[in-house]
Amino acid sequence: MNTPTATAQRDRAVIAMMLAASVASTIGGLPFNSLPVMLGSLADSFALDSKSVGLIGSICFAGYLVGTLGAPLWMNRLDWRWLTVISAAGTAGSFALSASVRELGALYVMWALIGFFASTMTCLGMRILSDLPNKVRAFGVRQGVELSLTAAVLFALPPLVIATWKYPGAAWALAAVVAALGLSARWVPRHPIVAVAAQAHAQGRSRIPARAWFVLAVFFVFLAGNIALWAFLERIGAALKITPAEMGLVFAVLKLLGGAAAFFCAWIGDRAGQRLPYWVVLAAITAGLALVAQSSSFAPFALGVWLWEFAFTCGCVFQSALIARSDPSGRAVVLIPAVFALGSMVGPAAAGYLVAAGSFVPLLLLALATSVVPVLAHALGRGAHAAAGAPRAV
Repeated sequence: MNTPTATAQRDRAVIAMMLAASVASTIGGLPFNSLPVMLGSLADSFALDSKSVGLIGSICFAGYLVGTLGAPLWMNRLDWRWLTVISAAGTAGSFALSASVRELGALYVMWALIGFFASTMTCLGMRILSDLPNKVRAFGVRQGVELSLTAAVLFALPPLVIATWKYPGAAWALAAVVAALGLSARWVPRHPIVAVAAQAHAQGRSRIPARAWFVLAVFFVFLAGNIALWAFLERIGAALKITPAEMGLVFAVLKLLGGAAAFFCAWIGDRAGQRLPYWVVLAAITAGLALVAQSSSFAPFALGVWLWEFAFTCGCVFQSALIARSDPSGRAVVLIPAVFALGSMVGPAAAGYLVAAGSFVPLLLLALATSVVPVLAHALGRGAHAAAGAPRAV
């Protein structure tokens, strides 16, 4: 029999665990969320060309991919509290060391380590939350915490740190943020709170369907093109003479809009059907990219970037839901972080080559082209179902 006191203690423990997992996941998201301003400050501080800047972003997410793919092998075997301490220390230490190096090769190594250690925190945060009873609430809290903290960092970093101390100051600032967030290890559980043996046995009885692999591949294309643009947003703004304070505002509002977009999609749910959302997302992305392409000042640039971010986030949510529907066993969903890492690895490198000639138009066209792919793939998929005589979703 549960007494009111026992129930209150259990609720407090769940809340503490939820917040600790959300903070851990925030550490994992910092390299990606701060990527444009960090790459921009690297370019200015070390006089790097576009190819080198793009390669640093790709190397970071190569490390992230390695950590993401390896996590399922050891995640349930390690002490999660010690894993939080080690990964937070590794991320913070790599940021700090990157502030003192001067060789490009050393920067590559540091950013690979940043990506690797950060990925373990993302995987750990999601793994903890998957054990909580109310998963919608758990992942909602995670997203809110991550985006709120990220918005604060992005708002302060360009005008208060980068403007004065450039990349070394930004790297030390992120190291300090990660170290502070790492204190959440005190409330992280040491091991899974739900037995995993039966779940693993059930998952092992089925393979991921071919349709799920196809949807994952489409999602990768969508991510690669749009993350390529994300990585160079700061460079586009710098070319337009946007001030550091204005860039801080752009990125802070951008991340808040990303959270609003995700909650908006959650509110809409399946009421919009499975076809209309793709066309609305494509139309909004096209409008945002057009505004950015025609920008000559802060206002149209900011509006275009904000519209693009809202639509891009909605596209990610709708495609993630489609991946989940394509594989009832749930195994395909586990691969979403790996697909995200692959897109983050390929996108910035491609962007560096595209803008090497001094124009950002090819990069905007890449983002547009890859945003068309989900619409075409969805239309082809519906046509294939219709030809096979399968019922069509509205």
